[in-house]
Amino acid sequence: MTDTVTGAPPAAHHSALSPTDDIARWLELFDAALTRGDVQAATQLFTTDCHWRDLIGFTWNLKTVEGRDGVQDLLTATLASTQPTNWRTEGQASRANGVTEGWFTFETAVARGRGYARLKDGLCWTLLTTVYELKGFEEKKGRARIKGAEHGVHKGRQNWTERRQQEEAELGISVQPYVLVIGGGQGGIGLGARLKRLGVPALIIDKHPRPGDQWRSRYKSLCLHDPVWYDHMPYLPFPDDWPVFCPKDKIGDWLEMYTKVMELNYWSSTECVKAKYDEEAKEWEVTVLRDGQTLVLRPKQVVFALGMSGVANVPQIEGADIFKGVQHHSSKHPGGDAYKGKKAIVLGANNSAHDICADLWENGADVTMLQRSSTHIVRSDSLMDLALGGLYSEQAVENGITTDMADLIFASVPFRIMHTFHIPVYEEIQKRDADLYDRLRKAGFMLDFGDDGSGLFMKYLRRGSGYYIDVGACDLVANGDVKLKSGVDIARITEHSVILSDGTELPADLIVYATGYGSMNGWVERLVSPEMAAKVGKCWGLGSDTTKDPGPWEGELRNMWKPTQQEALWFHGGNLHQSRHYSRYLALQLKARMEGLDTPVYGLQEVHHIA
Repeated sequence: MTDTVTGAPPAAHHSALSPTDDIARWLELFDAALTRGDVQAATQLFTTDCHWRDLIGFTWNLKTVEGRDGVQDLLTATLASTQPTNWRTEGQASRANGVTEGWFTFETAVARGRGYARLKDGLCWTLLTTVYELKGFEEKKGRARIKGAEHGVHKGRQNWTERRQQEEAELGISVQPYVLVIGGGQGGIGLGARLKRLGVPALIIDKHPRPGDQWRSRYKSLCLHDPVWYDHMPYLPFPDDWPVFCPKDKIGDWLEMYTKVMELNYWSSTECVKAKYDEEAKEWEVTVLRDGQTLVLRPKQVVFALGMSGVANVPQIEGADIFKGVQHHSSKHPGGDAYKGKKAIVLGANNSAHDICADLWENGADVTMLQRSSTHIVRSDSLMDLALGGLYSEQAVENGITTDMADLIFASVPFRIMHTFHIPVYEEIQKRDADLYDRLRKAGFMLDFGDDGSGLFMKYLRRGSGYYIDVGACDLVANGDVKLKSGVDIARITEHSVILSDGTELPADLIVYATGYGSMNGWVERLVSPEMAAKVGKCWGLGSDTTKDPGPWEGELRNMWKPTQQEALWFHGGNLHQSRHYSRYLALQLKARMEGLDTPVYGLQEVHHIA
């Protein structure tokens, strides 16, 4: 009986259980403790070094707590309002290297959820709890799908086209959207699809003439660097003959098609000019310019969905105003067609810089890359085989791992310990691709594998920069086809050249600033106010106290897909995988607020950095 109360099963009993029974027994003990309201007993079911990641199930937040003290605090604050129950295993669990792991489902007073647990010696080491639907507000799918046809005889009936045209004509004009999504790339479009399925009136606005133009307008050689299995949109996966790495115009066409068939309310050629929040009315006043006409929208919620980055970083360099050639940020680079025989300088050495250098070289330009600091390089094939293949690959699909399963397994690894999962992978990659790394170093290229050797994804999460997924450009640098100057910056610019920080002068007809972007709250500063930007603070990063990710530890990505310090202001972005997965939780949070559900936020993120 003591074991039941404390949640510490006898070792002999534990060793005799199958993996699925092990998970089931833990869930039974956990459920019983929660039902009794015995927080202390529930807490003792966790290891002392445990991690519980909750995606809106208990916290109405994206929140990770650590250690038994963290678990106890979360349960003390949320148990009464959450009323969790009905914890059940789902599928078959597994056991390897002393860790038992498996799926489960559960319910709360207002939601249904799914989770993933890892046990060590019968105690929970990592726990993921997520919500997939709200009770009474389920998506109309499967057996609940709408009929479509309106059988019978009805005077003055509207057909589907007329109803759709009416909705498009009214929303934003005579009927205000509940949610305004600023940014109509893959993030805004995917979120719009989630909101549409949930019955949330949402309007997406974007400055480009057509959905997908965000991709079409980039340099012509651009392809996705992530594989197709990682990049599906919500609800509509790519066809099974879709290329592994999708060309930019093809993804642009897919997004345009998706916007239409998912019946999204999308205003193209529309730019947000300014916005302010009315604290008394609890609504936004957003001024937009649509096809040259000024309109004012009054949504209750605003989502900035302008990618994982903010305003482009364009360095202010002495002499830039007198340069006789062409200069632009990498986001504005149209392609290398016009630069055959020209001298091109690319400032930067990450993804865009490498792609643009390769594009210019292929078009006959004389290209020099300026590398200011070290870059993490990983070959695409190695990344797919060793880092992504277990969850996102044709083999994973054949093994029965769906996209949703892969997303949840990926999400189940707490950020605090994620680097320990990645370090062995990148140690193997260094062995596998040693020849490439040796050749790059001999060419003078400054390499790194992250501050702790954890490689690409941790650099992405911590700082959103500092890496290149190699699809061929590294050979150009290693071979000297693309010239390299490392450890330097541009000190000043003349009419026809750049002067580097080491005194070298390089002739230039084109300067491309592949210098990244600022924090997403830079858009808030530009469109709302500096005060509100400071109030919500920096976006992205974990507080890992590594390069460009200052502490303290946050536990989750700053401000992404969760409540911020500014009521009714949200941020959405990231790569296609993150946009797909986390749009679910953002959409459910918005739906809950629209329906008036009680959404007490546990662990609202504090602001430690403004930008």
